[in-house]
Amino acid sequence: MQSWLDDNLADLITKHGVPAASVAVLADGEVSTAAAGILNLDTGVEATVDSVFQIGSITKLWTTTLILQLVADGKVDLDRPVRDYLPEFKLADEEAAAVITPRQLLTHSSGFSGDAFTPTSRGDDAVELFVRDVLPGLAQEVAPGAGFSYNNSGFVVLGRIAEVLFGKPFHQLVRERIAVPLGLKHVATIADEALLYRAALGHVAPKPGAPLQTAPVWSLVHAMAPAGSLLAMSARDLLTFGRGYLDATLFDRDTIEQLWEPQVDVPAIGGFAQHWGVGWMIFDVEGGRLYGHDGGTVGQSAFFRLVPDKGVAVVLLTNGGSTGPLYDELVGHILRETAGVELPTRPVPPTEPVDISPELVTGRYTGVLAQATISVQDGEFWVLDEAVSDEARLLYPEPHRTRLVALDDTRLIAAEAEHGTHEVLAFREAVDGRAAYLFRGGRRTPRSH
Repeated sequence: MQSWLDDNLADLITKHGVPAASVAVLADGEVSTAAAGILNLDTGVEATVDSVFQIGSITKLWTTTLILQLVADGKVDLDRPVRDYLPEFKLADEEAAAVITPRQLLTHSSGFSGDAFTPTSRGDDAVELFVRDVLPGLAQEVAPGAGFSYNNSGFVVLGRIAEVLFGKPFHQLVRERIAVPLGLKHVATIADEALLYRAALGHVAPKPGAPLQTAPVWSLVHAMAPAGSLLAMSARDLLTFGRGYLDATLFDRDTIEQLWEPQVDVPAIGGFAQHWGVGWMIFDVEGGRLYGHDGGTVGQSAFFRLVPDKGVAVVLLTNGGSTGPLYDELVGHILRETAGVELPTRPVPPTEPVDISPELVTGRYTGVLAQATISVQDGEFWVLDEAVSDEARLLYPEPHRTRLVALDDTRLIAAEAEHGTHEVLAFREAVDGRAAYLFRGGRRTPRSH
């Protein structure tokens, strides 16, 4: 695998317009690593195998690890209310806040609005202030346990539980309880530490088709650290973290198997997990089952996959461009050769027209970060995406209009690919012929008009 990576990585990132990538692979007990490209297009610094990239929401597996350490110590029961460990936990819906459990937070099934990237502070109190000041304003969209909707804020709550019960800030817990015991050498738990390493900067396109430019900030808000706003590391160090699960050195084998047992199913949108375990994404693929997580921050994307029965782990870290197609081609090849599994093809628009009810899909769907307006113009479906908060504008700087076509009778798909993929929008829980929710990007967004 080492020679294949050395021969192909640079060509693949050029093909997919990715400024830089770092890859680490564990197969047959051997580790292969490679890096190529430019970490920052403004400075021209080249990527190396020890460069650190942000891992985004893969951080949630580190937060899960801290919570499971508390479970192993007998300090947390995943099925007791969060308030048993965090009495100050409040939401807009008092009845829901009183019964939500850590397991529901870990499986994204707590039901409250989960994408509040509201800044609090840049200090060790950032997570505490988020729980105190931001959570009480978050609405309950569905009853706890009623279904899956990706929830970043829920992992901030889990991070706060870890802070309270261990008695230290989240970033210290990550270093002292995970990074140091695993012997990791290139890990930045806060933004300041990234300066100690050769660090990647994200790159974004200001509008579809425009050239990539450096991201306006290096990281998202500090308060979201347990959900994935800060943690950065080398591909090899993330691989070593994965090996701690494959080799059962982090927890005993029975505990790990329970984490990988599907807890909730995920609506089919393509390019996403089919199930969620306890913190872990679960992918059903031809020839087996993958476990892992994806991560995305401002212009950086990360992919982490384990194939436990084959002893295979793969990490891909990137800093912009068409990262989905790069994952498909690069990680797809690696998994095919090392584990005998085949990644599914991503959804594409149908070749023949498909009927879908305009009444079902048209309208406005509003979340904490952004709103989507679905309309029909001259017989064609369109979605207008607009940010509704300053924090969201870091991710979506300009309103964005996309033409859609029907994929089936409950889903629309982008007519043209963006960054090499066609996004799928699913419409759920129709009332009087109109969908109550839009499901996209793993999130349930309620109809507002």
